Amino acid sequence: MKPQMLFLLILPALVGCDQTPTGRTQLTLVPDYIMTDIGRQTFAQMRQSQRVVTDTGVNRRVRCVAREITKAAARLYPEAKMPETWEVAIFQNPTPNAFALPGGHIGVHSGMLRVADNPAQLAAVIGHEVGHLLANHGNERLTQQLGIKSVLLLVGLFGDINNAQILQAIGVGARLGITLPFSRAHEQEADLMGLQMMAAAGFPPSQSVELWRNMARSGGAQPIEFLSTHPAHETRIQNLRSHMTQALDRFHHAQPAACPP
Repeated sequence: MKPQMLFLLILPALVGCDQTPTGRTQLTLVPDYIMTDIGRQTFAQMRQSQRVVTDTGVNRRVRCVAREITKAAARLYPEAKMPETWEVAIFQNPTPNAFALPGGHIGVHSGMLRVADNPAQLAAVIGHEVGHLLANHGNERLTQQLGIKSVLLLVGLFGDINNAQILQAIGVGARLGITLPFSRAHEQEADLMGLQMMAAAGFPPSQSVELWRNMARSGGAQPIEFLSTHPAHETRIQNLRSHMTQALDRFHHAQPAACPP
């Protein structure tokens, strides 16, 4: 059978016109088990190639925040595809960054712990990254960047695909440990989901604004917003503030989080 005919036969089964937890329509063509395998292999490789922080106090704090955020995520977004378990690691990397990979793998750079002043600010970071994961942004971006033909390559119908392209699509650079920005639409969606998660987990949502003020101070001058996939810090702060009333109401009805400073 010609590849073109095979493509027409399987396209209806591959097309995944879905909705994110916020109700935005998205196109995701990569099967979940492949995304999960990508996340598992990438995280395992990162743990082997980078130094992992073993300090007990640091690990206790980060894992406590991650645990509270993922529990809140399960309550807020019960219809989202939620990993059964979560693996958390802190990597010795001065870049203030974090990420969440398909399959339930959360990584935090040690540099982020110097920018996030307290557990609530760390909750804003982890909530943001879990938002990317639950909204299936990696799958959506992989579909957008590589196109239908490359998605078919990915599932083995025509051959293999460049692994670097896959890593870039899920937000990790070809050199492991370098996280890449998602689109501005994805960033805003992850911000707002993270805001609601941290509030539901009992972390003061106003600390999300303080986090991005810290990021602005630590990051220096940003590129012009139109030329960057990341929103400008001030735009991000304004978006968070515009949804703060709902988040504060959720926070006031939540059990306060008790993670160590």
